Amino acid sequence: MTDSIPSHQSVVTRFAPSPSGHLHVGGARTALFCWAFAKGRGGKFVLRIEDTDQKRSSDAASIGFVKDLLWLGIDFDEGPEYEGLGGGAHGPYFQAQRLDIYQRYFEQLLASGDAYYAFESADELATLRAEAKARNQPFRYTGESSRAMAPAEVKRRLAGGDAAVIRFHTPPGSITIHDEILGDATLPEGEVDDFVIRKADGFPTYHFAVVVDDELMGVTHVLRAQEHFNNSAKHIVLQDALKFRRPVYGHLPLIFNPDGSKMSKRDKDKVLRKAVSEKGLTAPPAGTVDPAIFSAWLKDKNTQLAIDAAQTLAQAIGAVLPEINVDDFRKSGYLPEVICNFLSLNGWSPGGDVEKFDREFLKKSFDLSRVVKTAAKFDRNKLLAFNLDAIQAMGRQDFIARVAAHGRDMHPEFMVKLTDAQFRSLCDASQERSKTLDDLFRTNTFITTSDDDLTWDAKAIAKFIVAGEPAGAVHLATARTILQECDEWTVSSLEAALKPFAESLGNVGKIAQPLRVAVCGGTVSPPIFDTLAILGKASSLRRIDRCLESL
Repeated sequence: MTDSIPSHQSVVTRFAPSPSGHLHVGGARTALFCWAFAKGRGGKFVLRIEDTDQKRSSDAASIGFVKDLLWLGIDFDEGPEYEGLGGGAHGPYFQAQRLDIYQRYFEQLLASGDAYYAFESADELATLRAEAKARNQPFRYTGESSRAMAPAEVKRRLAGGDAAVIRFHTPPGSITIHDEILGDATLPEGEVDDFVIRKADGFPTYHFAVVVDDELMGVTHVLRAQEHFNNSAKHIVLQDALKFRRPVYGHLPLIFNPDGSKMSKRDKDKVLRKAVSEKGLTAPPAGTVDPAIFSAWLKDKNTQLAIDAAQTLAQAIGAVLPEINVDDFRKSGYLPEVICNFLSLNGWSPGGDVEKFDREFLKKSFDLSRVVKTAAKFDRNKLLAFNLDAIQAMGRQDFIARVAAHGRDMHPEFMVKLTDAQFRSLCDASQERSKTLDDLFRTNTFITTSDDDLTWDAKAIAKFIVAGEPAGAVHLATARTILQECDEWTVSSLEAALKPFAESLGNVGKIAQPLRVAVCGGTVSPPIFDTLAILGKASSLRRIDRCLESL
């Protein structure tokens, strides 16, 4: 066995995602813990892109991961170059660009007899698996025939273009994994068979590339999800064969939904399918999803729509998809500092009943001794409460700035509709009731609807415009006459103008709700005088007129 990393060596951690889409919150939690562990000890945090699976990888996805990390405030000391960050002495940081490096170590293992070429086809391996299943035994690749193949025959077949992988010859004996979180575990002899380290396409497998990269990049501590725990056995035997030192391992608990199911992007598909079923849709709404793709999706529960198509369809039918990836939470208006705070509590505790803290506190406080072993439950209600508290605690200018930035990114059509003064007024009227930065935009769509396109909720019309004695429409018409005479259109002047009439009715709601329904289409908006001021005189009167005419 080779020596482990000496305790005096500077800490280096890494986060190595596969670029197959936006960053899952579980991956974000892993990155956050790796970052905090290294930064809190004066060490380095390395970002590495594991893109050797060419079918699942894309450059766009790689950039998406980087953007997600930086939005969370997780910077890296070494990694892909992006907006002034990254670079370093151990690059390149994309595994697909390191093939010549891996080849040197393939050749080393082949020369020492610790690895060999294997020529079995996919069909031959499938037959071996079926035979093992028929014997009610787990499939273990022995590699006896491949290892016994004469070197000249191997050379001849490679020269002839026969497809081959390279397998590692796992040495006999049990393998003990030491983990700083889970403790020691020993896998019996034969549990780890001769596994593939280079695929037929010439790319290394995850197991090989991660071992080589961790060594060459000086990684001292590997913190990753518990689903990788058994993989450590393969990594340990490779490290020993290559005479690499073993990093310190710490396997983090998985993050589950409250019902105990694993959080995954399939959760979105389940919600979308349920909404489609409840509405009885057999064809997609126009302009959402290609009908052929929609039909195939309906027939096969194992397929999923592309994320953009799923979001478009969900929006069209009023379905709210659960946030799974970091980008989902960003679009929903969660604050990155709140996400980091909340994710930290999913699998770790600072102790002392402390729950609210920032990234600096996490850096100073995070250690492996307080990481739990059992799966964490992702409590969305608690996250929303955290976000609400953070928004309520913001100063006015900070809230306006954060909402404006969110609006420019997510709702540009909204931002061009309002003047700066109108937007500030809307922020002032909305902060107390905003749980996310997106609430202001999501609950005030009446602002971006043109006066002539506004429609009214039938139940709201019945309750607040038609009902009553006299009917709400009568009060609305009187209020419209008063508003027509207002020369100054501000919150204070509008309130002063309508106050006497409201007092004469004995209940401000008798005029506030009819006005709200008329100008907004429903019963939810900022305070009515703020709403009128934001819309402006012309729009407010036009909407009241249309509402009255519709009766």
